[in-house]
Amino acid sequence: MAKSKILAVQGRKITLISDNINDYISLTDMARYRDADRTNYIIQNWMRTRSAIEFCGLWEQLNNSDFKSIEFDAFKNDSGSNSFALTPQKWIDSTNAKGIISKSGRYGGTFAHRDIAFEFATWISAEFKFYFIKEFQRLKEDENDRLKLDWNLQRTLAKINYHIQTDAIKENLIPNELNKFQIYFVYATEADLLNVALFGITAKQWRDINPSAPGNIRDTATLEQLVVLSNLESINAVLIHQGLKQSERLIHLNKNAITQMKSLMNLKTIKRIK
Repeated sequence: MAKSKILAVQGRKITLISDNINDYISLTDMARYRDADRTNYIIQNWMRTRSAIEFCGLWEQLNNSDFKSIEFDAFKNDSGSNSFALTPQKWIDSTNAKGIISKSGRYGGTFAHRDIAFEFATWISAEFKFYFIKEFQRLKEDENDRLKLDWNLQRTLAKINYHIQTDAIKENLIPNELNKFQIYFVYATEADLLNVALFGITAKQWRDINPSAPGNIRDTATLEQLVVLSNLESINAVLIHQGLKQSERLIHLNKNAITQMKSLMNLKTIKRIK
C-alpha cells in the first residue's frame, strides 16, 4: 500500500507517495512555487516543451513495456509549436504512460515518478531544485536510519527466540506451575488467559492487590515477560486453530511461559538491552 509523506521545500509542502519501490511526487504542489492559483497551467506549460516530452518519453521507454511509442513520436513532433497543448491526462491516455499519474479527490493532483519530478524541478528554477533535492535526500536518509533500527531490533529478537528454543533450564520456575483450580477455571477473555499463564493472576486480581498502582498488570511487566507474552499470543492463536479447549490451552501456555522465562533470565542479550 502506498504511503504518503511530506517534503518541506522553502516553506512549501510537497506530497510524496511511496510503495517502498517507487516514489511519486506531486507536480501540483511543486507548481505552486511558480503560481499557487494556476498549477494546472504551469504543468501543462512544461509538458508542451520538447525537452519535457523527450525526457518523459525516454523514461517510459526504459521503464514501461506497455508504452505506446507511435503516439509519443506524434507528440514529440508537434511539441514546441504555438498551437501545441498537452495535459497530463491526455499524455497518460494516449501513450499509456506510467511515469505520470493523476489522482482525484481533496489531496489529488498530478504526480510524477521522482526522476520526472526532478526534471520538472529543473524547469521551475535552479534554486528550487537545489532545496528540493536536499529535502528529498534528508527524507531518504531518515528512512534508511529507521530501516537500520528495525533491522537491528529484528536481529536482536531473532537471537532472543533462538535462545528460547535452545537454552537449557537455568533458573527456578518462573512463573509457578498452575494448580488444578486455576487450570479449570473459565476466564472471561483470552487476554486474561495469557495473564494467568504468565503472571499467575488475572488483570482484576492484580488490580485488587495493587489498588493504587498506575497502569495495569502488563505495564509493570519486565522486558523478559513482555517478550514471552508476545510469543504466547502467537502460540495461543495456533492452539485455538487446533480446537483445544481453554483449559487445555492454559496448560500449554503455562508450560511455554515457564520454559521461556527460565531461558531468558540469564540471557546476556536482554541484559544489554536493559
